[in-house]
Amino acid sequence: RKNKMGSLGEQPQVAEDCMGLLQLLSDGTVVRSKSIDLITQQIPLANHKSNVLFKDSIYHKPNNLHLRLYKPASASNRSATALLPVVVFFHGGGFCFGSRTWPHFHNFCLTLASSLHAFVVAPDYRLAPEHRLPAAFEDAEAALTWLRDQAVSGEGDHWFEGGPGVDFDRVYVLGDSSGGNIAHHLAFRFGSGSTELCPVRVRSYVLLGPFFGGVERTKSEDGPSEALLSLDLLDKFWRLSLPEGATRDHPMANPFGPTSPALESASIEPMLVIAGGSELLRDRAKEYAYKLKNMEGKKVDYIEFENEEHGFFSSNPSSDAAKQLLRIIGNFTDNLNF
Repeated sequence: RKNKMGSLGEQPQVAEDCMGLLQLLSDGTVVRSKSIDLITQQIPLANHKSNVLFKDSIYHKPNNLHLRLYKPASASNRSATALLPVVVFFHGGGFCFGSRTWPHFHNFCLTLASSLHAFVVAPDYRLAPEHRLPAAFEDAEAALTWLRDQAVSGEGDHWFEGGPGVDFDRVYVLGDSSGGNIAHHLAFRFGSGSTELCPVRVRSYVLLGPFFGGVERTKSEDGPSEALLSLDLLDKFWRLSLPEGATRDHPMANPFGPTSPALESASIEPMLVIAGGSELLRDRAKEYAYKLKNMEGKKVDYIEFENEEHGFFSSNPSSDAAKQLLRIIGNFTDNLNF
């Protein structure tokens, strides 16, 4: 039975439903499922990395935002006196889902810390539709500011002291999906050689299957749905995360949209863009990388993993492709000229 809008005693209707995990009702109420089994039950988790320690810390008290810190428990096979690089990892979830506590993101960060022998920082950020963009971008900036504060203050988190020290001059930002969009935002927000975060120095950005959009469809978007992702779901994410009334050509969705700022004159740190050959977002990631690569002065690499779907590295962490991805990221960060 359908109720007329505004009729007395009308029950709110479901306006948007994302996999049953998130519902937006007609009266603006947001209902979130406490269970994420729909996502995690399809993901085989790799063995827990017993050689990596982790703990949670709050980085923004007003918004009650936390991050998770990871560090190798020992110096491994590297010099005990060698400083650890810092990897800041922003999770995915269409700006609407996700947390540092989700098992596959947590597991990926354990693997990053172990494989790259790095100190990993994994911030949460406010989610839409309760907090529409640019909230996530603001929180990502706050996370880097928090990292800077750890570097300049003697009262920082004690985890940055003792054992292998942390090299704040070698910071790498990784972003998965919507986190890849966040990484793009940070790359252009802080630019190349920015002193704003000093002594923190972000050396490069790695965008993993970045979540970009546009009104005009790409060929890969018209392709078959993925195991966990459909074009309908991507569209819902944009409707829920962009400012109300905005289209997918909004600059926060489409870096090359009709009203997006020109990127030619911006100077950015080296960037690596990675996408799966079978993911809906492949064409947007590829176009993004090559458009930037063709701009003067920008060092941008693009790598595609044949037949892999969105998030293949965290959904199947023990696969050959996931291991290859970690080697590629390690080589990319190791070979940067300082």
